[in-house]
Formats: sequence, C-alpha cells, structure tokens
Amino acid sequence: MTDPTLLQTPLHALHLELGARMVPFAGYAMPVQYPEGLMAEHHHTRRAAGLFDVSHMGQLLLSGPDAAAAFESLMPVDVIGLGVNKQRYGLLLNDAGGIIDDLMFVNRGTDLFVIVNGACKHGDLAHIRACIGSLCHIDAQFDRALLALQGPAAVTALQRLLPGVEKLVFMTGMAATWNGADLYVTRSGYTGEDGFEISLPAASADAFARALLAQPEVKPVGLGARNSLRLEAGLCLYGNDIDTTTTPVEAALNWAMQKIRRTGGERAGGFPGADVVLAQLDGSRALTRKRVGLIALERVPVREHVELQSLDGTRIGEVTSGLLGPSADKPVAMGYVSPEHAEIGTRLHAIVRGKAVPMEVAPMPFVANRYHRG
Repeated sequence: MTDPTLLQTPLHALHLELGARMVPFAGYAMPVQYPEGLMAEHHHTRRAAGLFDVSHMGQLLLSGPDAAAAFESLMPVDVIGLGVNKQRYGLLLNDAGGIIDDLMFVNRGTDLFVIVNGACKHGDLAHIRACIGSLCHIDAQFDRALLALQGPAAVTALQRLLPGVEKLVFMTGMAATWNGADLYVTRSGYTGEDGFEISLPAASADAFARALLAQPEVKPVGLGARNSLRLEAGLCLYGNDIDTTTTPVEAALNWAMQKIRRTGGERAGGFPGADVVLAQLDGSRALTRKRVGLIALERVPVREHVELQSLDGTRIGEVTSGLLGPSADKPVAMGYVSPEHAEIGTRLHAIVRGKAVPMEVAPMPFVANRYHRG
C-alpha cells in the first residue's frame, strides 16, 4: 500500500510493475530495490548498466548576463570560468562555512543548469532566490524527470537511443531529442562508474525508461545499490557525510575549490563563510575533525552513528556512512575523526554493540573510479 502523503515520480507505475519495494525518501515514494535484490543490482551496475530513477532531485535553470557571477557569489567554486557544456561540482555554504547542499551544475551557454538534492531542493531554491534572485532569472523545473544510467555498458545502451552521447567525456553535457522531447544529457553520475544523467520532460520519462530497459545491458536499480555504489566510490551523501555543521575542508572536499577562489587567487573569497573556509585551507585555522575512509579489519559491518575510539578508548569521532561493500568485499565506511587520527594507516576502534571492532584509516575510493575522460 503506497503512502498517499508521499509524492510520486513519473516512473512510479513502472517501479510497481517491476516489483520494486518502495520506501519514503526525500518526501517521495522511491524504489529501494527490485526482486533481484541490492547485491545483484550493485554487481550488475559494476558489470553492465543500471538504470536509476532520480527524479526526486531538483532541477534549476539560472539565466541572464550576470547569472554566473551571481551563482559564484554563493559557492567557493569557479562558475564564471566554466566552459560551455562543461559540468562542475558545487557547494552552497552558509555564513559559518557549513554546507547547505552539494550540487552539480552545467554551463549550457544560454543558462546554468543546476541539479540539487531532493530533500534540500525547496530550501535551496528559497536560499538562491533570497540571495541572487534580483541578479538573474531562476526557473525551478521540479516537474522534470531525471534518470541515471550507470556502468561500463551505459554508453553502449544509451547511444542506440541517443546517437552522439559516446562523444561526451566525464563532466560534459549535450542537448538531445528523443521522440520529440527535449533532453539534456551529462556524462556523470554517483556510482564511480562511467555513465550518464538524463534530464527529460515528465511525460516522456516512462517511455524513455522502458526503451532503456529494453536494451540487453540494462536493469533497474534502486536506492539501496545506489548507496553502496556511492560509498565504495568515496562520494558523500548529503545529510549523512556532509551537512550545515561541516565545512568543505573538514569534509576533505578541497579538490572542489579551484585556485582562482582561494587565497591569492584572482577571485578569492566573496562567498559565504569565506573567512572560515579559506583559513582552514591555508592552515591558519586548525581543523577539529576530518572526513576519512575506514576499512574494518574484521568482517563486521560498521554503520552510521557508530562511535570511533582511539586504541586507548578515547572518543575521537563517529561513522557517517558504512556497510559491507559488495565489490570491495569487506566492511567499508567513512566518518569524521580528530586530525591526529586522520593519517592513512591509523588504527582505531569502532564500537559496535559494545564490542571494539578494529578499523584502519584507508584511502578513498574503496573501488577504483572508472570515469570516461577520453
């Protein structure tokens, strides 16, 4: 029985037809897994191609001559210098340098196409409108569908429907049409694998998803495997691994902040929380914690909110995401620890149901990324 208070994506009927187990997520009824189960879906995505419904996420268009400069004023990333049909990862920050949301954006020439997290989209829209609504036109397209096709065979399957997508490289995009519908495709995703995200009108989503599922490489994949894939890829989940209390530097997202926005850069600072974030980047403001990858040395899954202790029993942090990695074939996690315990190879304990499970700080990703860079 579907909860009538939950929103439904344009693929809701298809999920039910495919036997999905539906769960509440970001205010929507979403498929957590299909009959084959999480493990099979995870491995199929790594081996071939998995189709994910991510239509709960928010799509925004920012346009006008000052849109790039306006959007850049909200984030510690280079928006102005982004080339046409190039995509970049962004971070909306509050005045303390905390992360309001993480997002993806593309310079499409005529506008900036922005994808934000589903649970944050209404808050993000209000924040962006309040801060820069007078500087550019902001169009919320929350009714559009968004599909992700991920895995090494994604390009083979998708190019049959959309010839030309094979020319894209990681973090680039292109406009396309399918059966009269206007699509926008980026070569990106949230699994560590090669793949694509496809924005399309809600009315076309069911037919397009069925056309993809008709390809021999493609199977439907739910939120469960999406989570295990992104954790093995070392990617943050908003609300678990990053939130308004964590800064980009604490979250080890330094790579997302280009030199031009850092101290000494041509357009340094000028974003909310810049004094905190730049001081942390420069090392003039000490960190109290840092996000790290963790591998359990015993075959015990270590999940979110589990306390982390030093070998002498002192509390040093907490796990924010964790599970038995299907491809890594061992328990993997990420969490925050005090900086002196953040070095690769550091041994520590996770306290699971009162028992100390030995863990080691490990480099991420836990499974090598396979993005197509050309």
